[in-house]
Amino acid sequence: MNDYTPAAIVIDDTTLRDGEQTAGVVFSLQEKIEIARMLDEIGVGEIECGIPAMGKEEQASVRALVDLGLKARLITWNRAVIQDIQASLDAGVGAVDISLSVSDQHIVHKLGKSREWVKEQLKVALGFAKAHGLYVSVGGEDASRADRDFLVELLEIARGHGADRFRYCDTLGILDPFTLYEHVRYLCERVEIDLEVHTHNDLGLATANALAGLRAGARFVNTTVNGLGERAGNAALEEVVMALKHACAIETGIDTSRFVELSRYVGKASARPVPDWKAVVGERVFSHEAGLHTDGVLKDAANYEGFDPAEVGLHRHLVLGKHSGRHGLMQRLESLGLTLEGGAATVLLDEVRALAQRNKRPLSDRELVTLYGARKLVA
Repeated sequence: MNDYTPAAIVIDDTTLRDGEQTAGVVFSLQEKIEIARMLDEIGVGEIECGIPAMGKEEQASVRALVDLGLKARLITWNRAVIQDIQASLDAGVGAVDISLSVSDQHIVHKLGKSREWVKEQLKVALGFAKAHGLYVSVGGEDASRADRDFLVELLEIARGHGADRFRYCDTLGILDPFTLYEHVRYLCERVEIDLEVHTHNDLGLATANALAGLRAGARFVNTTVNGLGERAGNAALEEVVMALKHACAIETGIDTSRFVELSRYVGKASARPVPDWKAVVGERVFSHEAGLHTDGVLKDAANYEGFDPAEVGLHRHLVLGKHSGRHGLMQRLESLGLTLEGGAATVLLDEVRALAQRNKRPLSDRELVTLYGARKLVA
C-alpha cells in the first residue's frame, strides 16, 4: 500500500483551512467558493475546506462548498473530540481530519495529559467518526518531534479502528528532507496504512520535505496556494506540483497552466501579494538581464529555463539593465521596430548600463527610446 507509485499521489490543498490560518487572512464566502472551484477545475483531488467547530458561520461556509458538487473530496479539520466531528457532520461533509497532539512536548506542556490519554482520545473520536460513515485522516500534530515508536502505536490504533490514513505533520517546520524521509519510511515499513505529509516552511524546506515524504512512501501531500499558512507557511501547491513534474518526472494530472491565475487570485483575496521573485509563479522568475543568459535564451530558451513559462501561465521578460549585453539590446530595439548599427549600438549599450546603474533598476521602453533618439541624432 505504501509503495512509491506516482499515479497514487493525491494533492490535498488546505488553502481554505491552514492558508486562512495565516495571521490576518480572512476569505469571504465568495472568495472561498471561487478558490474551491479553481482548485477543483485544475484537478486537485482533495480540498481541506474549513473548521466547522468554529461556529455556525463556518459551518454555513463549508455547507456552501459541499453544495457546489465538486469532483474533489472536501475534508474538514477537527480536534479529536466528538463535538467537533458532529459539527462537521452537520456541515454535510463526508471526510474529516481528526487532529491530536502526539509529541511529549505537546502532550505534557500543552495538554497536561499522558500518552495513554492520547490513545484513548483517538479511539473514542475515531470510533465516533467511523460509526457515522466518515472518511477519516488522523492528524498527528507535532509528529516530527514525537517518539517514533509511539507514532507506530498510534498508527496501529488508527488502522485497527478503521482510519483511512494518518497525517504526519512537521508542525514547526524543523526537519530537513533527509530526516523526514527516514521518519516517514520508518512508519511505512511498520504499519500498513496510507500516510499523508503536512510540512511547514519555517526553515524554507516545506516543498523539499513534502517531496521527501512522498519519496518515502506517503501517498497524500498537503499544499496551499502561494505557500500560505501559519508562520512561514506551508508547502506551496505550485512548487510541489512543478517539482514533482520536473525534478521527479511525475505527472500529477494538475492543469498547471492556470497556476498564475490561481496564485494572483489567492494573493489578492488574502491581501498577500505574490512577490515578483516567488518560485514558479512570480512575475519576474522568467526575466533575463545578464548578457550571457540573454544570448543563451535567444538562441534556445532551454539553455537557461528549466521549463516553458507558459506551463504555469507566465511570459518571458528580457530586461535591459546594468548587466545587459549587445544581443539583448538589439532584440529589444527590434521588438520596438528600431535599428542601430556599429559603434552607435556599442555606445548606446554603455549608456543603457550607466542609466540602469544610476537608477538602480532596469530601463523602461520609454527610456530606451529616448536614449535611442539621442544616439540616432549623434550617429
